[in-house]
Amino acid sequence: MALVPYEEGAGWGARQLHSPSATYRFASHTIRVKQDWRRLGVAAVVWDAAVVLCAYLEMGGIDLRDQSVIELGAGTGLLGIVATLLGARVTITDRAAALEFLESNVQANLPSELRPRAVVKELTWGEDLGNFPPGAFDFILGADIVYLEETFAELLQTLEHLCSEQTVILLSCRIRYERDHKFLKMLRGRFSVYEVHYDSSKDVHIYKAQRGSRKDDF
Repeated sequence: MALVPYEEGAGWGARQLHSPSATYRFASHTIRVKQDWRRLGVAAVVWDAAVVLCAYLEMGGIDLRDQSVIELGAGTGLLGIVATLLGARVTITDRAAALEFLESNVQANLPSELRPRAVVKELTWGEDLGNFPPGAFDFILGADIVYLEETFAELLQTLEHLCSEQTVILLSCRIRYERDHKFLKMLRGRFSVYEVHYDSSKDVHIYKAQRGSRKDDF
């Protein structure tokens, strides 16, 4: 799940997180996702990192049409929904407890003709990776999924399994703690990693990672 720290009493941000829904405009569509903080906590609210990565995909010149995409720790599904609307074939994943909620948001926000292009599937990092073909994805997306240090090894194992030499990983996050830097160091030990975008208004970084040493620019 998309796990990030949360503080009660965080003013407007806290009220937004506790709202039963959140509405966005991406890819010429209005997207209204349900949120359920009380039942599912951090996995069931939209975080800034997802919004920033959605905007980057839409405005950054990345052509997702007919690309094979997988989203990790999808939470509400906003990012996977936007990738589908932008033309990708998307596998939207999270842990079992979040799947019913995730599926409902995906079904509610995709036109009927696009729903077959989005598949919601269970994925706990490091487990049952044989259910996912190795190296089969053009893009791997993750928004605010770097938080629990005890999951770092399993997340890296999952990324390595899903990646081919051509796969592009895009991770958006805030850098809050020393452990966040630790994950980036671990990631750089296995992939070539570059910061490709920084949203100063939301303090969100987007990192691109690939196998090898290529510096392809978007």
